[in-house]
Amino acid sequence: MKNMEAKILSYIVLWAMVVFLVSASDPSPLQDFCVAVNDTKLGVFVNGKFCKDPKLATADDFFFTGLNIPRNTSNPIGSVATLVTVDVFPGLNTLGIAF
Repeated sequence: MKNMEAKILSYIVLWAMVVFLVSASDPSPLQDFCVAVNDTKLGVFVNGKFCKDPKLATADDFFFTGLNIPRNTSNPIGSVATLVTVDVFPGLNTLGIAF
């Protein structure tokens, strides 16, 4: 019986630890951006690309015109993906959604 109680207690502790780690988040995600820039004198090196000074970031850094163009979806899957990189859309840098 004590062995069963120890197992249940260990499962509860493990579950509590997992829930604690899964619910971790960035307290201020609105300030978490790094616009990619090619000029090494103007930026700070973070995660593979140089980052523009946040004071110099503009709305155009977070806008890409290629996503509104319809593509051909006549394939067996019936879908298409628009590949976007940091080189053409600098606002994606360090957001975890670009290569």
